[in-house]
Amino acid sequence: MAHFAKLNENNVVTEVIVVNNNELLDDNGVELESKGIAFCNSLTSGKWIQTSYNNSFRNIFAGIGYTYDYEFDVFIAPQPYPSWKLNYTTFIWEAPVAKPSEIDGYRWVWSEINQEWVKVALQ
Repeated sequence: MAHFAKLNENNVVTEVIVVNNNELLDDNGVELESKGIAFCNSLTSGKWIQTSYNNSFRNIFAGIGYTYDYEFDVFIAPQPYPSWKLNYTTFIWEAPVAKPSEIDGYRWVWSEINQEWVKVALQ
């Protein structure tokens, strides 16, 4: 199955749908994104772009609220905290302080107020 994301005027994903791979096939049996976009537009008009469920292209699988960056041809998740910066190599948001190593029985949670990772016991 193929997946397509609908973008608003700011290139923010508003919808993600599943499309049967047969809808992407040209006369020679080759899958084309343009055929999938045409199919999506037959359902509802808008800006559609294919996304990869297994993250094999365009960085990550698009979700509602994600942004599509045309310059880099990637989807970018929403910024989790105001202090986090986007890494323009991985297109993943990073905390201003590196996350500590995992400790059995605990997990780390970001504290935006204190600008640090906080150790929380698993229950």
